[in-house]
Amino acid sequence: MHGANIYLTNRPGNFLIYGFAPYFSKTNKGLATLKYVNASNILPEKLIAEIQKYVQGETLYIPKPEKTYRKWGSCSGARKSIDERNVSIKHAFTNGKSIDQLADEYFLSIETIKKIVYSYKKH
Repeated sequence: MHGANIYLTNRPGNFLIYGFAPYFSKTNKGLATLKYVNASNILPEKLIAEIQKYVQGETLYIPKPEKTYRKWGSCSGARKSIDERNVSIKHAFTNGKSIDQLADEYFLSIETIKKIVYSYKKH
């Protein structure tokens, strides 16, 4: 399941686990594809029976543990790239470039540049 959020549902004859695939495709018009495996293939019968004591025939959302959460962009490197860009913006501002110049150079709004130069903290 690769740490994806899991949905459990009890359908007639099947107890299934649903997890969102981490991609979008043109074939499903931008919607996330759902994959599933039969819970009896990965969960012990006792656990399935215990869950069924509390919910049957409903979808149950089971979140990942908080300690496994990742910050946005941490896997793709986007967060690091944006942080580096912001450090460059702040550095250029402290060296005399105007907010208007920075907005033009980085293709960002003036308000975004202001947020970066006035409140961005180094890590």
